[in-house]
Amino acid sequence: MKSTTENLNDAFSGESQAYQKYSAFSKKAEREGFVNIAKLFRTTAEAEKIHAEGHLKALEAIASTADNLQSAINGETFEYTEMYPPMADLATDEGHKAKTMFRFALGAEKVHAEIYSKALEAVQKGVDLDTSDFYLCPICGYIELGSPTENCPVCGALPKVFTLVV
Repeated sequence: MKSTTENLNDAFSGESQAYQKYSAFSKKAEREGFVNIAKLFRTTAEAEKIHAEGHLKALEAIASTADNLQSAINGETFEYTEMYPPMADLATDEGHKAKTMFRFALGAEKVHAEIYSKALEAVQKGVDLDTSDFYLCPICGYIELGSPTENCPVCGALPKVFTLVV
């Protein structure tokens, strides 16, 4: 029999995946002209996010900002050093279309870890990051601090497609 902690981890994972899945379903429904169904998917996605956050709190996995940043660094580093390389290699060997997103994620996750490391250094000095403008590449997930002036270093997207995260 599983422990409550194991159940919470499973529930957090499931609810997090449901949030992402329903968010994607909402975008698809909207593109197909089903505005109300898109809204239903978005609303349900937000409900799943509430559940996931509740499970994360029950796991006592939300700590100080410095601890949370270290956790984020550890997670992002694992993804770009251990998780994505073999996934990308296998998808490439198999000729699977997943190879592109695996490679994009691998490159973007490395940058995420670097940015989180800068943020942790700032927090350890008792200050916030010195930039408030974060631009996201909607193709690969790369993050640029400040307005992008060059193509995305991960996927080559033009600076004009980046979105400012508010």
